[in-house]
Amino acid sequence: MLNLSSSELLVSTIPDNCLSRTSQESTVRDLSLYDFQVDNNQVGEIAALRLQAEPRLPGVILMEEEQLSGMISRQRFLEYLSRPFGRELFLKRSLKTLYQFACTDFLVLRANTTVVEASSRALQRPTDIAYEPIVVEIEPNVYRLLDVHHLLVAQSQIHQLANNLLQELYLKLETAHKELELQASLDALTQVANRRKFDQYLAEKWFQMSKEQKPISIIMADIDCFKGYNDTYGHQAGDQCLKQVALTINQTAQMITKGNNENLVARYGGEEFAIVLPKKTQVEAVFIAEKIRSQVKSLDIINQGSYCSEIVTLSLGVATTLPELGGSIEKLISVADKALYQAKATGRDRVICS
Repeated sequence: MLNLSSSELLVSTIPDNCLSRTSQESTVRDLSLYDFQVDNNQVGEIAALRLQAEPRLPGVILMEEEQLSGMISRQRFLEYLSRPFGRELFLKRSLKTLYQFACTDFLVLRANTTVVEASSRALQRPTDIAYEPIVVEIEPNVYRLLDVHHLLVAQSQIHQLANNLLQELYLKLETAHKELELQASLDALTQVANRRKFDQYLAEKWFQMSKEQKPISIIMADIDCFKGYNDTYGHQAGDQCLKQVALTINQTAQMITKGNNENLVARYGGEEFAIVLPKKTQVEAVFIAEKIRSQVKSLDIINQGSYCSEIVTLSLGVATTLPELGGSIEKLISVADKALYQAKATGRDRVICS
């Protein structure tokens, strides 16, 4: 079983030999280079197993008919595996399939490129690819990977960079790290939290509420007759509807609790959303759910494809528990789901609390 943690995504340990003294004439060939060059028709599991076995490995070089065809960094590879159904989609399929989604610009340098020149070119890259490893051409059709962190350490040894320049560099990398973390936790369409972030956050707050002996509530919300909306207006209009509903849910959840940043709104899947409400009692959670329902309804988004309402509405299920009394996260979600199904079964456009 693959066990790839998010802490391995962005920072790899710098090998001891990377810290040896370098000179002005040092080239990237003198640095620690990683050999992972595979045919892009190989299945994704090959790369996943190698990345798991070698935590320092920064990525995989893709070849097609003995020619360089691409590069997937560790961060991007694991990001796509962590998405819903990512393992099912990519582990048993070719790396070429994954690369269609994970393709990005990458820097290729000759092995005789000096460390100074390589560092300059690496730092000119946009922030969103600042962590991408560099492909080094050792000889024709033979490539290795260079971790950008190793390169920058070597550069700092050569130039003995002033502290202010190092701080500027680290700030840039830290900013990129935070931006990548934020991107990895958001649903690309609706810009609320994604399912991965929901699972992580709910587990964190469950543990915290258990220690503090306080309640935790969740709301499961589903757009009524959304298939009819898509069938009538098309998927692009459906995407716009999802964005508008997600924004309204998020704004309402924050506004009604005076900007309490402990509340988390996530896209649970499809047209379903989930709201985590730490420290909220059942009464408070139901009040929030009712407010969300009414605010979405007040958008007056016409849905001629609906058999249950002329406008877009929500059905919501609410569940509350005290974690210190036992139970489980799975049980809490299950109870909220059952309440949601009951809301749909009894007419939709309503809140049911279990």
